[in-house]
Amino acid sequence: MRVVLAEDSVLLREGLVWVLRSAGIEVVAAVADAEGLLRAVDEHEPDLVVTDVRMPPSHTDEGLRAALVLRSQRPNLAILVLSQYVEERYASRLLSTATSGIGYLLKDRVADVPEFLDALRRVAAGGTALDPEVVAQLLLRRHSDPLDRLTRREREVLALIAEGRSNTAIAEALTVSESAVGKHINNIFAKLDLPGADAGHRRVLAVLQFLKV
Repeated sequence: MRVVLAEDSVLLREGLVWVLRSAGIEVVAAVADAEGLLRAVDEHEPDLVVTDVRMPPSHTDEGLRAALVLRSQRPNLAILVLSQYVEERYASRLLSTATSGIGYLLKDRVADVPEFLDALRRVAAGGTALDPEVVAQLLLRRHSDPLDRLTRREREVLALIAEGRSNTAIAEALTVSESAVGKHINNIFAKLDLPGADAGHRRVLAVLQFLKV
């Protein structure tokens, strides 16, 4: 089995490489971002991709979006998503279009290495491996208000946006960095399924949803 691994955390990436190679699995490339993932798959033509969801530059959903691109280009390519998060929008699209060779596991719930390797081999062989929590969240949120997807901090940021505050003012109010505010705002845009327009327009759309207009 030939695997391309995409994970931006260097310690986790190297740890996964060690685990896979120790199990006799060939890791042909280990990359840190979605662009590197797409290039590595083109170059190495692997049997399986293992990818995180949130990677540079925005740390929102680059990994899942890259997985969707790969799946559309290579329907037979097995893909295992390994993340701390359930990103409903793109996860639903990926799982609804895939009938085989697909997996979505949560890092914090992987408690046994042999079971993880078994799930990986099952996906590579054309099977599926879905964490029950992933399935539960997707079913729970299918008909829910998009605002329900936001974390408490993301709701706080959106409320401050609704007050007309800038990123700098939000950072000061919440005692966090401006880069952290930017990440929260990107997460809000993604979770509210806002189109890829300019940031100012998306801020207005997000506020409208917040105010239930």
